[in-house]
Amino acid sequence: MPRLSQTPLSVLDLAPIRAGGSVADSFHASVALAQQAETAGFTRHWLAEHHSLEGIASAATAVLIGHVASQTSRIRVGSGGIMLPNHPPLVVAEQFGTLETLYPGRIDLGLGRAPGSDAATMAAMRRDPYAGGDDFPQRLTELQGYLGDAKPDQRVRAVPGQGTHVPLWLLGSSLYSAQLAAREGLPFAFAAQFAPGQLDEALRVYRDQFRPSEVLDAPYAIVGLPVIAADNDLHAQYLASTARLKFLGMIRGKRSLAQPPVEQLDWSPMERVQVESFLAAAVIGGPQTVKEGLERFLERTGADELMLNTDTYALEDRLESYRLVADIWHA
Repeated sequence: MPRLSQTPLSVLDLAPIRAGGSVADSFHASVALAQQAETAGFTRHWLAEHHSLEGIASAATAVLIGHVASQTSRIRVGSGGIMLPNHPPLVVAEQFGTLETLYPGRIDLGLGRAPGSDAATMAAMRRDPYAGGDDFPQRLTELQGYLGDAKPDQRVRAVPGQGTHVPLWLLGSSLYSAQLAAREGLPFAFAAQFAPGQLDEALRVYRDQFRPSEVLDAPYAIVGLPVIAADNDLHAQYLASTARLKFLGMIRGKRSLAQPPVEQLDWSPMERVQVESFLAAAVIGGPQTVKEGLERFLERTGADELMLNTDTYALEDRLESYRLVADIWHA
């Protein structure tokens, strides 16, 4: 059984914008979180691409990755992820080749095939909302060509980018990316922080079907999960109401800025079931509860690395949660 103290921990940061705050505040919070995670010995700090969402500030993901990397010195900084169907692979290679050149050995390129937006936003990005992601494997191959060593007859090259070999990760919340990551011999990250339903099956498929490659000899799986640690269980559950309010708003079709925690949510029994399904993998509580929850999760999944997403209203509560987890981890 994997031990928590021997399992790398990382941070998934959605750069939340809170009610009463600003986008600039969100960027400050991302830097503060990355700096604390670096000091605590966390492995990575990943930022996610979303567009036209009022409560998320990481739309220009590569730009924000560069900002966070410039304010840290050791922690790996990357995307969790870049939605590849939104961008020409050449442009992604140029962006991340630039980042890798500026911050050598510290950049990760996690890739997803979802749009990270609605149909109207997709149209604004000049993407056909009906195109789907069927060409994702072809885009992946093209991107690999731009980041790998140039071929003698290669007419189009990523400059910078060519030969940087930025590490690629496939992200997903279903079996599709698990199968593709296994086939390509790439590391895999499962998004249990919001869609844990197929977690166990996706990990099984990835490990069973994995083919060794030039970049990876054996399967390597990161699992993202929601974690909120506080001084006691009751306070942690109170802080978690911010995340529950976010998912409740999604269910109701009303996305908004991150809201302050509340003592009680006004939701129907059906809405409660739906909200809790998003958070089915969540570990919420005081230090002992979180320790036991993370150990059970590791025993169940055998994850090679845990990527924690802590969704609280106040930056101070978010930093305290990661500090408590780090204390548990180092104990």
